[in-house]
Amino acid sequence: MSTGDTQPPKKGDNDKNTMIEKEYDFHFKDYAIEDYFVLIVFWFLAAVVFTQFFTRYFLNSSIAWTEEVARYLLIATGFMGSVMAVRKRGHIYVEVFYRFLPAKVGRVMSTMVDIIKIIFFGIGMYLSFRIMPIMAKQRMTALPYPMSYIYIPVLVGFVIMTIRSVQVAWEHWKSGYIPIINDSDHPLPEKIE
Repeated sequence: MSTGDTQPPKKGDNDKNTMIEKEYDFHFKDYAIEDYFVLIVFWFLAAVVFTQFFTRYFLNSSIAWTEEVARYLLIATGFMGSVMAVRKRGHIYVEVFYRFLPAKVGRVMSTMVDIIKIIFFGIGMYLSFRIMPIMAKQRMTALPYPMSYIYIPVLVGFVIMTIRSVQVAWEHWKSGYIPIINDSDHPLPEKIE
């Protein structure tokens, strides 16, 4: 054996350590900007809920705005979390048709689903934009702000979901993606730039 050759690790020697390292291997580039935004909003939500719990049950005097703010932060987390699901292709779909139909029909159905998703998110974006001026006349219950502020994360979520859906549809179109077939044999890359 020459000095440049390396021996493979012995069976069972480093397999467990290698598996643990791969499982917890973290890289900032594996996540998009919206992932970090959702993480920040989620932890802010956790802090508000903890504050509400602490003041209500330990100080016996709850802060009035915490419940309302927690509700609004949960809305923001939900819509921005949906952006992550769109990017990672994590939304549910009915896959039984793809199993029993020919591949060409599956490709057409997959393309139609992508188009319908783009239209749905586009309509959600449009409706969110339209409702903001209407809700500007109403005020939040415990805070002196207009209710239209709540629709900002909804609008931003729908805008980014629409953009991510277009990116996913383009990747599907370029690769000839068909669910079930591509998911098991030739998975697409996890990250869409």
